[in-house]
Amino acid sequence: MTQTTIPRRTLEGVRDAGVTVYPFATEDGLGLELTRFERAECDDVVLLVHGLTSASDVFIMPEHQNLASHLLDAGFTDVWALDFRMSGRFPYDTETHRYTLDDIALYDFPAALEVIRRQIGDRRLHVVAHCLGSVSFTMALFAGTVTGITSLTCNSVSLTPRVPRFSKLKLALGPSLLEYVVGLPFIDPRFGQAPAFTRGWMLSRLVSLFHGECDVRACHMQSFQWGAGKPAMYQHENLLPVTHDRVADICCASGLNYYRHVHKMVNAGRSVKYAPDDPKYGGLPTDYLANAADVTTPLLLLAPEKNRVFTDSNIHFHKILERVAPGRHELAVLPGYGHLDPLIGKNSHLDVFPRIVDFLKRHSA
Repeated sequence: MTQTTIPRRTLEGVRDAGVTVYPFATEDGLGLELTRFERAECDDVVLLVHGLTSASDVFIMPEHQNLASHLLDAGFTDVWALDFRMSGRFPYDTETHRYTLDDIALYDFPAALEVIRRQIGDRRLHVVAHCLGSVSFTMALFAGTVTGITSLTCNSVSLTPRVPRFSKLKLALGPSLLEYVVGLPFIDPRFGQAPAFTRGWMLSRLVSLFHGECDVRACHMQSFQWGAGKPAMYQHENLLPVTHDRVADICCASGLNYYRHVHKMVNAGRSVKYAPDDPKYGGLPTDYLANAADVTTPLLLLAPEKNRVFTDSNIHFHKILERVAPGRHELAVLPGYGHLDPLIGKNSHLDVFPRIVDFLKRHSA
């Protein structure tokens, strides 16, 4: 399969399943979407949650065996994929906004679960989340804005974001520099395709000067957006060529204010509320780890060995959880994998997905 045969936003990657789309709205006025892939009624339902710059597409890619199809084949015959406000399927991240991860924990996930529960009732619900989707969903779980979660799998990071030294510098200076000096309210891996000598085009060319590891400018921009490495987001050898060529389809434009919240968390060493004095967020904890011992939902923390975006975040988080709730949560180190390739890698169905399925099955009965 070549790049030209893969339409953007396609559902062709999930075969032999009924597909139903559920639009819904949040209390703060955003329209979001759930997509359901169902082969049969199942006692254990799975919800997939993407990260910043991506969308539900990371779970349903047609060029390899994707996670949604793998779960369906493994007996989890009712799989849902959420597109929340970070999704590249919506225009929100290319608009001027000041959303934070608190907004997502407060508004997006409770609204999504209300829709799901109307359809599945009290059946067991498992969640598999990635990147800042993982951070924000764990925030919602630990804050109590979502309840009734049977298990939660977090890829790359959860409540203790840790980043490389160069990433700390980018987080500290990047958002304000791009907004107020360069004049860009968002950052887009497709800047390399912008008209010559526009701001985005020049930024892309500048970034590519420091990335000679491949000839895909969108890949270079992904490394600039996240992490510290060449490349930063994944290991090249773990991707099919077609996947590498279309990384801008998979991870899209991103608003900048989320980076400010991540920076505050990195400095704090844990997930904290961005605006603690704002009464709108009064129902959220200032420190999301404060009541970690009371959370009974078991977590599986996937820790990619070559994670150049959030380094050893999940290893560190697991140590904290072991102190407050020994034996409740699990850690799985993924040798040879980076931040995103556990989901989009050509061999993820052999190396990563079975670990997730095993965890789900052990928490299904």
